[in-house]
Order: sequence, then C-alpha cells, then structure tokens
Amino acid sequence: MTSSPAVPADYWLVLGLEPGSDASNLKRAFRAQARRWHPDLNGNDPLAEERFKLVNEAYAVLSDPRRRQVWEAGMPIDGLTGRVPQDPFASGFPDFEEYLEELFGERRRQRSSAAPEWDESESEPPVEKPYQSSGFVTASPPSPPPVQASSDQESLVELSPEQALQGERLELELVDGTAVEVWTPPLAGDGWRLRLAGVTPGGGDHFLQLRVRTEDGLRIDGLRVLYPLELTPAEAALGCQVVVPTLRGPVKLRVPAGSSSGRLLRLRGRGQEWGDKRGDQLVEVRILVPEYLGEAEAALYKRLQELADDPEDQNR
Repeated sequence: MTSSPAVPADYWLVLGLEPGSDASNLKRAFRAQARRWHPDLNGNDPLAEERFKLVNEAYAVLSDPRRRQVWEAGMPIDGLTGRVPQDPFASGFPDFEEYLEELFGERRRQRSSAAPEWDESESEPPVEKPYQSSGFVTASPPSPPPVQASSDQESLVELSPEQALQGERLELELVDGTAVEVWTPPLAGDGWRLRLAGVTPGGGDHFLQLRVRTEDGLRIDGLRVLYPLELTPAEAALGCQVVVPTLRGPVKLRVPAGSSSGRLLRLRGRGQEWGDKRGDQLVEVRILVPEYLGEAEAALYKRLQELADDPEDQNR
C-alpha cells in the first residue's frame, strides 16, 4: 500500500498477518507483537515505544468492524491521519500483563466517533451504546518469551590450584535456562574475570569471577602464590620467625626487623609448577593492631608515640 498523509499504515503488515485473517489469529498476533515491542521489555531500543503504539493502533482498527471498513476504504480514521484518537499511553505505559488482562477481559471497547444514524421521525435521537464483542476469546498457544533489555550478569566460580593451572571445563546454566560450556584459560588466577559476550537475555555479557584459594589462605595467580602474613606491631618492628603454609607444606620464614605493612618476602620455588618452570610464593606483611587495649598496653603505645614525637627524648 502506498503511504500518504491521509492514509494509515498497512496494519496487517504491522501485525505480520495476511489480509483478512480471522479474530483468533488477530488476537494471537497482537499478543506476540505487543510483548515484543513493550517499552518495559526493550529499555535499550529508542524505537520500541513508537512501534508499540503502532501495534496497538493496528489492533484497535482491525478489531473494530467500523474502523476497519473506513481504513480499508483508504479514508482517514476519526478525522486523523491514521492515528487512533485519545492516545492511551499519554501518561505512561501499563504493566504488560495487566494491560493484556484489561484489553481482553471484561472491558468494553471504546465507542466509535462515527455519529449514529437517526430517523427524523423519531422524537429523540437514539442513545449510542458502546460496542461490545460477544462470545469467548479463543485460547491461543503460549506467547513467545519477552524480549528483555540487555543486562550483564556475573557468577562466582571456585577452582583448585590444579584446575586453575591446567584449565577447567565448566558447564553453566544461565538464569533463563540456557546451558553454556566454557574452558578457563591455563595459568588462571584468583580474582580473574572472564567475559562471555552476548549470552544473556537481551544480548548482555556474562562474567565469570574466578576464586582460586586454599583452606590455608593461599591465593593463586598463575605460577605465583600469594599469602597475607598478619603480624603484631611489635613483631613487625623487632623482627620474628614465623611458620607459613605453602602448596607443599609449611615452612619457616624469618621476618626482618622494621618490616612495614605491604612488604613482600619471597619464598623462591614455592609457587606452581608448569613444565620446567616454577613460580615463587610472595608473603605480604600486614600489621594487625589490637582492637581493644588494656591499660598497660595503652600506656606503652602512648610512650611510643611520645618518643616518636620527640626524637631527642630517645637519647636521654
């Protein structure tokens, strides 16, 4: 159909129907197209709102015998250029399911704006009654799933050091039931974030957050092993000897005096093995301050503060 300012769109084409389709197919097609283009289900599509209005317009015309007759004659509907009067979405869009319930429930159709015929012999013009469909709505097959707005999702995946070293085959089930198979890369590490592009409903990405840790608190990062060592202020200041876990058992480690938080102590060859390569284990010093202090401890810390503030006092 050739479009012009006075001729509405091809409503059969809008709903994806052959001209002359029956009421059952009309309702079924409308449900599918309305669900597809509802603005709440297409947050990232700027054209969805206009398309949704056009789908509703097409159904309103084709389901009303009088409007449909006017449209098929190629004439403007209700004096407008193809638009159904009184935009029902001027104040926003209703929830999709509530909208369908309202449309196909007991609601009466809006009255046609065409004036009723009046026999001049009658004393008063007849009162126009709103048009109401009769019979029952024919059951239709389930509508297709809604088109969802794109949104990213994330899953936490726990791996053993061996799985992270060699790479692991994972089978994931996404929130919409989609099954995904993926291999983690070799030499993966704790905290790695793997991206599965475009696999979520709506075309978003799914991220896999890898967790590679042991019960002893070792964190794996490729061939390296990381371990946080908590020390008291006195141990860090004076130096001490501690026992730390490794992948091949505990070892003794001497912490030099004057070690500050963030200092890294290296245990060579205590990391992961890959062929003839072997990583190191890094021990990070973290100074842990007591949450509560007794009177004697508080007095000692206060004295230490006084000495730090007055270096000359240290020589007395």
